[in-house]
Amino acid sequence: MRAPADEAARALFGVAEVARQPLEPVSNTRQWLGKVAIAVTGCGALGILAVAAPFVSPAFRKICLPYVPATDAQVRNVLSVLCRRTRRSALVDLGSGDGRIVFEAARRGFAPCVGVELNPWLVAYSKIKALASDGYPVLKPRFERADLWKFSLVPFDNVVVFGVEEMMAPLERKLLRELRPGSWVVACRFPLPTLKADESHGDGIDTVWLYRFTQHIPKTDR
Repeated sequence: MRAPADEAARALFGVAEVARQPLEPVSNTRQWLGKVAIAVTGCGALGILAVAAPFVSPAFRKICLPYVPATDAQVRNVLSVLCRRTRRSALVDLGSGDGRIVFEAARRGFAPCVGVELNPWLVAYSKIKALASDGYPVLKPRFERADLWKFSLVPFDNVVVFGVEEMMAPLERKLLRELRPGSWVVACRFPLPTLKADESHGDGIDTVWLYRFTQHIPKTDR
């Protein structure tokens, strides 16, 4: 005959075994959920990095040209200068960003209008917007992902650039090499360092400078 103490111990042991049985699937479920959470977090971090990298990477280049959207005043000043052109021919915006200047110039009859931008997300945004929009009397604008230093300016009569101070000297040399007589250059935020501007419009950060490229281009005293 079993002692009462043994019976009680066996009963308690049996209860403990039953109580432990559901813990294994719960533990497995938690492990699975943990792995899913880690995977989702990792994918999210990679996605954020992929989107952010083109916006951050300019800071690591020799000449930093970050994406800074044009102000409404800058857009108005650029267009007020361009719209005095009697012959509204080919135009390129170097570092076109979200494409605002290119879209507005195309709506005013400049054709072809091309935006050059290195950031793939901004290029994709501009291309989608161009496909989805209308109101262009001649041609829809076009956008290309390209390095502005390697992009040929020879086909264009009008150049718009929102630059930084460090890039204006090498850009000036590129313009002098590639543009033909009769071309117009509209520089925003910073002027070209040695060429003398024909006109300037606006104040402060909204100032734009117009350069009419002729066979003889005067330079400043700087």
